[in-house]
Amino acid sequence: MREKTCNPCCGSGPQETVKQPTADEIKRQVRSYYGARVSQDDTAGQSCCSSSCCSSSSTASDTMKEALGGSYTTAIGYSEEELSSIPEHAATHSYGCGNPLAFSGVKEGDVVLDLGSGAGMDVLLASKRVGPGGRVIGLDMTPEMIAKAEENARQANADNVEFRLGEMENMPVDDSSVDWIVSNCVISLSPDKQAVFREAFRVLRPGGRMLISDLCINDVDPDIRDELFQWSDCIGSALDEETYLETMRQAGFVDVKIVDKHTFSAEVVRAFLDADKQLTAEQRERADSLWSKVDRKVSSVRVYALKSE
Repeated sequence: MREKTCNPCCGSGPQETVKQPTADEIKRQVRSYYGARVSQDDTAGQSCCSSSCCSSSSTASDTMKEALGGSYTTAIGYSEEELSSIPEHAATHSYGCGNPLAFSGVKEGDVVLDLGSGAGMDVLLASKRVGPGGRVIGLDMTPEMIAKAEENARQANADNVEFRLGEMENMPVDDSSVDWIVSNCVISLSPDKQAVFREAFRVLRPGGRMLISDLCINDVDPDIRDELFQWSDCIGSALDEETYLETMRQAGFVDVKIVDKHTFSAEVVRAFLDADKQLTAEQRERADSLWSKVDRKVSSVRVYALKSE
């Protein structure tokens, strides 16, 4: 097993050289991290990667807004109308990288499954589309997120939604029971993305579709990826675009394609990662030399896929 210095998304700062974490360890770390974050009330408008995966620093959020020319949430595809239609905490505790519903064909009567549903932002937005004859299921592995999502659903008087505690790699969802799957910057965190897409294929009905937003990173030297991993699982564990699409095809999906993409500048990537106040001076100096090497190589993509009839 390869060893490296690892400061994962939910870590508390630079750590000594350790063995690369196992899949179960990564899940425990991610669950612990997001369980703690949802308990905070000062993370408004930040995503896992808009505030550094290791810090909720307002400095990083301000840098992100300046680099994008506006709020992060609107920059990744949410309209002010959508944001105003749901409880405030559903939006302020959203940690996504794009609006998966913006390019979907979710309609009245559909059954929608949101993978990594968090505080329920996309679930509540989808609930308005499917109407009283439809249903939206939010799946998340973090109990604190489930509790927050259920609270937000009560505030929104959304009686066509439910939240289930479980993992994407082993979904507590019946075979061929879902019309649409959406997900927002979550699958990139999974240590077994192939299992996620196999499960997604299983639970979709024939003719069912998937529209997901996620992070991809392209044409970056493996050594640099390892260093990025020290500060952000969100970016360091992301696949390149072609590998991402091919993994979906191998699970059985067809018509797999990127329907929208927002590529980040070096300044925005720096805002993703530069908020960790626990980096040593040497580590920060080394990090400063990385930004130009990832300029326009990290993207938020929206990916469509179909399960054939």
